[in-house]
Amino acid sequence: MSEILGLKKNIIEKLTLLPGTDKSGNKENFEKLEISKGEILCIVGPTGSGKSRLLADIEWTAQGDTPTKRHILINDENVDTSHRLSSGNKMVAQLSQNMNFIMDLSVYEFLELHAASRMVEDKEEIINKIIENANNLAGEKFTLDTPVTSLSGGQSRALMISDTAILSSSPIVLIDEIENAGIDRKKALELLVGEEKIVLMATHDPLLALMGNKRIVINNGGIKNVIETSDDEKEIFQELEEMDKKIQDLRKDLRYGKKLKI
Repeated sequence: MSEILGLKKNIIEKLTLLPGTDKSGNKENFEKLEISKGEILCIVGPTGSGKSRLLADIEWTAQGDTPTKRHILINDENVDTSHRLSSGNKMVAQLSQNMNFIMDLSVYEFLELHAASRMVEDKEEIINKIIENANNLAGEKFTLDTPVTSLSGGQSRALMISDTAILSSSPIVLIDEIENAGIDRKKALELLVGEEKIVLMATHDPLLALMGNKRIVINNGGIKNVIETSDDEKEIFQELEEMDKKIQDLRKDLRYGKKLKI
């Protein structure tokens, strides 16, 4: 029945990006870029450089039919039209900064509907796992009885990231600028990678950029460089992580009316 309804889980081991052209028609500066499940690929570049266009190409699994003329391969193969247009078995889930609910449902009812649509057998266990992980990401905890329309921006994003990681069948997750999302960014990425998702993230945040295995540099609509995260950069990441923890602790103290101390 799951296969008939298009709910069969996608098994994707690898996504491959083949070069297209930048806005001037010049070939992109790489030959082939591969990313496997459980990996994070970061996308960096100035505002308006083409980061969102790259995410859109991946979401559409471009086959040379977008403005950039890029090709996306899944498990070393082209993606046929039936998979690209399928509404029930999407390979790509996209998370953005702006997530607002309009349904008059509780968190439990929302998750129950999604679990039912995926025909999961251990529904209650999955729902409890999602809410537990969502509260681990959110600054302010919420319950299964909370109306989804009353969730804050950070709570909404925490819920959707946890739902996408645990319940969504989409093996590829695209994240567009999560740095101002009001959640624990590091834990969010660890959750997605822990569920063996392929994660591609556009960001301006050096802490997030250095969490990736490699990063793409975009300029003038095209990929100008692909940089492997070096050992020196991993040491910088440790320093940034300590600085970020201090800032997060200060924010928490500020929210709860405590005097700030360094």
